[in-house]
Amino acid sequence: MTKKLHIVSFNVPDPPNYGGIIDVYYKIRSLAQANIDIILHCFQYGRDTSSELEKLCHQVHYYPRKKGLLYLLSTSPYIVNTRRSKQLLENLQQEIVPILFEGLHTCYYLNHPLLGAFKKIVRTHNVEHDYYHHLALSEQNLFYKYYYKQEALKLRCFEKRLKRASAILSISPDDTRYFKTHYQMGDFIPAFHPFDKVETRKGLGEYILFHGNLSVNENQQAVRYLLDRIFTEITLPVMIAGKNPPEWLIQKAAEIPHVTLISNPDMEVMNHLIQHAQINLIPTFQSTGLKLKLLASLFLGRHCITNSPMVSNTGLSHLCYLADNIVDMIQLIQQKFEEEITTEEINQRKEVLENQFSNEKNAQKIYALI
Repeated sequence: MTKKLHIVSFNVPDPPNYGGIIDVYYKIRSLAQANIDIILHCFQYGRDTSSELEKLCHQVHYYPRKKGLLYLLSTSPYIVNTRRSKQLLENLQQEIVPILFEGLHTCYYLNHPLLGAFKKIVRTHNVEHDYYHHLALSEQNLFYKYYYKQEALKLRCFEKRLKRASAILSISPDDTRYFKTHYQMGDFIPAFHPFDKVETRKGLGEYILFHGNLSVNENQQAVRYLLDRIFTEITLPVMIAGKNPPEWLIQKAAEIPHVTLISNPDMEVMNHLIQHAQINLIPTFQSTGLKLKLLASLFLGRHCITNSPMVSNTGLSHLCYLADNIVDMIQLIQQKFEEEITTEEINQRKEVLENQFSNEKNAQKIYALI
């Protein structure tokens, strides 16, 4: 039976080339394949309209995201206050079918009386106030540090609107426990992603790879740690790949002869880099949500070396090698650079990833909810 669903997205989810937008795009694709007619509403900034989305969806609507310092003065979080539109509110009322709000970012109208008759589902990508608190801790720029602190406080207050949701779809087991504790709701739906099956290759790879969006503070903190403390202690070939690296990273990588920086690779190139690496080395210092780079490394890559915050409450720690200090990380790198991944390890990944993280199966869970 065909069902209909409004989806409100925080940005245009095509191309699917960073974090949460990957989850949104592949969720749309999987729900469309599950016989759901999607009415997509996108806040648009820095991205064009998408003919691909118009093929996947029943309708697509675009709304400009508001910008400016004036929106910082509101008691509403900036990421929410800049994503409101009277036209969105009017368009939602054209068909009384369930609404899926992608992220707390899009929930400005969650408790609006004109939407009282709608089933309202919220997809949480993080516990947002916790995420912004950690951004504040790691930020060096005083203006941004103050902004992140204020945003964390506003998000903590705004989050209480989730009481008006019909369901919360959380992205990690830890987040699920949080929302169940605070709002008596929480269905664990892992991140949607580009991978249908594990494609890990046998044999030895040629380099160590760190990958991620290099314009994001969290990834900058991780790669700075690797450049300062790890890559200067080894002589093995290293690749760093990701979007929009800052100037300091370009300069620092150039100072280490065995480190190569690849800026703004497209998805095909990035997947090739992940698949042909001997080690995907992807530590993080922010244990919030589920990192899509972890899924990419496990679906495509060989050995995955990370630290405890990356795998905390993901159910994936047993598929990785963990190192929480410099000595252990260097020892693991040197050991695994010479070892082939085993058939047993690949089969273990298939058992976990192709079931718990199956896009098709998780789309069916959402289908049942609406």
